[in-house]
Amino acid sequence: MKVKYKRVLLKLSGEQLAGKFDGGIDPEVAGWLADEIKKVAQENIQVVIMVGGGNFVRGARIAGHGIQRVTADHMGMLGTLINALALTDIFEAHKVKTRCLSNIFANQVAEPFVHRLANKHLEKGRVVILAGGSGRPYVTTDTAAVVLALELDCDSVLKATKVDGIYDKDPAKHTNAKKISKLSYRQAVGDEAIKVMDKAAMALAMEHAMPLIVFDAMTAGNILLAATGKVVGTSIQA
Repeated sequence: MKVKYKRVLLKLSGEQLAGKFDGGIDPEVAGWLADEIKKVAQENIQVVIMVGGGNFVRGARIAGHGIQRVTADHMGMLGTLINALALTDIFEAHKVKTRCLSNIFANQVAEPFVHRLANKHLEKGRVVILAGGSGRPYVTTDTAAVVLALELDCDSVLKATKVDGIYDKDPAKHTNAKKISKLSYRQAVGDEAIKVMDKAAMALAMEHAMPLIVFDAMTAGNILLAATGKVVGTSIQA
């Protein structure tokens, strides 16, 4: 298979990991993802995964009523660490070489995120799962994903969603919604109706010309298609 990218960052939401449950982690979904990622690794494409924590807690949602926003965001980071640890074990059980690196201090359970260490793991063919977002409050995991993709010289950010791309209106509410196969950064940032990804994340990607692909990762083969630069979902670039 012709490969376009050498290294990609896949952004997964916590809600996707919950699968059939209302919260927490569905091991069947995690195992399925491991098998899908294995297809990518077999093409010698290096994979970084940034995982959200919304299946446990969303910082911005629980802030207030005595919980400071900074504390709430730290709680959200801990949720991403739980997800990353679970994915690491399940990936390893599916024979996918994986390492968990954290941007929050958690040396007892995960390696610290260090640029050189992450690169070393990737160059050895290991999947790197990043926990803790950026390690700072007020920064979403979407924005953290773009920051880490830039830091690790990734060729593209693959943003996994519940639908197969970006539409001109909400497809869950409008049967006549039309899928958009390609958008410019300015269109994506400027259109308030596009909420599939944090505006700060898209603006940062625009500033550094980092390609974004918004797609449905829960369809078999889609992660491989996105990682090899095939047409899938919606592409956001210059």
